[in-house]
Amino acid sequence: MDPVDDSTEDLPLPPYVTKEDVVFALRAVVVHAADQRADGERCRKDEAAHPCRLHRWGRRVLERRGLTDAQVQTLIAGGTVALR
Repeated sequence: MDPVDDSTEDLPLPPYVTKEDVVFALRAVVVHAADQRADGERCRKDEAAHPCRLHRWGRRVLERRGLTDAQVQTLIAGGTVALR
């Protein structure tokens, strides 16, 4: 097991997701993106098995806010999405 990802517990979600949380979550998803290596997908930031804890946390926050995978991809590409 990777020392960086030695905890099997996910990071806790905020009690309710604000627009600021969405910004942090999007940054986590982008910075902790997958990088293909000889031994499989690894987090390009901390080299843990992908998806790492921060990437999973970011995806869960965005999902809790109601964003679809397509909307997340649009945001990653620099597009805009209306947040509720």
